[in-house]
Amino acid sequence: MSVTRSTLSPLVVVAVLLSGCAAAVDPGRGGTLAPPGDLGTLVPSGYGTLFQDQFTLALEKDGLLVKVTPLDERVILLAAPDTYTRLHRLAESNRTVLEADARASNLSLFLVSFFSRQPNLTYEPESLHIVNRGLRYRPLAVRAITPGWGGQRLGQEESQMAVYAFDEAIDLEIDLAADYQGRENSGWATILSTLRAELARVRARSRR
Repeated sequence: MSVTRSTLSPLVVVAVLLSGCAAAVDPGRGGTLAPPGDLGTLVPSGYGTLFQDQFTLALEKDGLLVKVTPLDERVILLAAPDTYTRLHRLAESNRTVLEADARASNLSLFLVSFFSRQPNLTYEPESLHIVNRGLRYRPLAVRAITPGWGGQRLGQEESQMAVYAFDEAIDLEIDLAADYQGRENSGWATILSTLRAELARVRARSRR
């Protein structure tokens, strides 16, 4: 498994956000719903309103803008319907090939884009890592979406995209960071707050 120890300590936000929260009963369907902050239960599609950038980690290094978007269903179901459909299709159309390349299943998939603010910039796809739970995860497989991905070079205002497969152990319920060549965005805790607020709204809309 392509994982190395990191010196970073994760900010375990779930315990704080969920402390004291009991599971709620849904009288219309019976049984119980997950606690308000738990992303583990899938919601119906078509009720989310989030834009992709609202659950994307972005970082910039030397004129290169890197965006990292999780393709986990629990997250993208909270996006606006057209965004959900696009991201869902990306995940499903690439999953089988990525699983074969990685020789693993239940992978954590992320959409990664590189955008250049300067002419003639190079990028290193394998240098994009996820830091989570005190571990550094390197990509197990990468599948290009845009045709120029393999050249690893960008013109000004040009972007290239690929779907990355990481180990299934990545936990979106706690803080994580995207790291590219030492430049890091560890703002997932803020995104989690946005996701949980939207999750509550989606559950309310879907029960009307």
